[in-house]
Amino acid sequence: MTAFGFTKLQDTTFRSLTSSLNPDIIVGLGDIPYGHYKVSYKKIDKITNRTAKWMQAHVDERAAAKKEQGSGLPLLYAPLLPISAESQRYYIEHLEDMVQDIQGLALYNTITLEDLPEQLKALPRLGLTEPNNPRAMLQDVSQGIDILTLPFLSAITDAGVALDFRFPISGPMPDELLPLGVNMWETKHAIDVSPLRKDCPCYSCTNHHRAFLQHLLSAKEMLAWVLLQIHNHQIMDEFFAGIRESISRGTLEQDIADFERFYEPELPESNGYQFKSEGPNERKRNSAPFTVYKANPDKIAERGSVPVPGPDAVAEDLEKVGFAEKTE
Repeated sequence: MTAFGFTKLQDTTFRSLTSSLNPDIIVGLGDIPYGHYKVSYKKIDKITNRTAKWMQAHVDERAAAKKEQGSGLPLLYAPLLPISAESQRYYIEHLEDMVQDIQGLALYNTITLEDLPEQLKALPRLGLTEPNNPRAMLQDVSQGIDILTLPFLSAITDAGVALDFRFPISGPMPDELLPLGVNMWETKHAIDVSPLRKDCPCYSCTNHHRAFLQHLLSAKEMLAWVLLQIHNHQIMDEFFAGIRESISRGTLEQDIADFERFYEPELPESNGYQFKSEGPNERKRNSAPFTVYKANPDKIAERGSVPVPGPDAVAEDLEKVGFAEKTE
């Protein structure tokens, strides 16, 4: 997508742009069948041939650039198509031939890992599977994903949810599964001066409390989502630190099972004002903050008979019209 609409991206343009941007990791261009769970054999032949051709051209171009620049090139991760390794055997064999020129693999579906050749198993794996909750993340890790992309983190922050979970878990199993987060739109937080999560060391929890954040959300202040994002990233940092600790102890499988018995499977339902509908005829999650003028003529008539205080009004004038009560 460009400023002038949609246009087809040529593989030469893709390589040129990624070289100019100089990111940490470049995921090679792949003919990924997005949204298609079943791919025909004829289609598989086309996408594997095309992806193999693009990867070979990318590797050759980087080899020439390496001779000129020396070191300092971004890491190149080869995309694996979201089908079994056996189904994309032609492309996999090409990757085995260029294994010295790629630094990792990018996966769109963990099914590809089931029959991956030994020569490619040692490469780091970037997951583009987009897990939508901590359980899905743990399942991806258990299947061999090393780096995860987490678009749900921004989505849950936009929804006004503060994450609240730990891994590995500690303490006895609860009678009921605990929620993975707190919906900060709930009015009960308006008078709660506790942190978003007890003992959380993040800036939001050490400097502010739930009542302040709930006020910011109600006022639609951008600071609300900034503080939530800071907190949620802290929870996620601790989550990954716990995963690394669990792997080093060799208890990942048991820790995942305990986590699933401790917390609810899904994140709290989104119902913030930024919530986006997902289909037709879907009921509104929130009542409208404003109503149409003259929607209640009785109230308008009642208010119309009350004089509006001017800029020179004093406290007594405001008290007379019921705006406020004066306190001594």
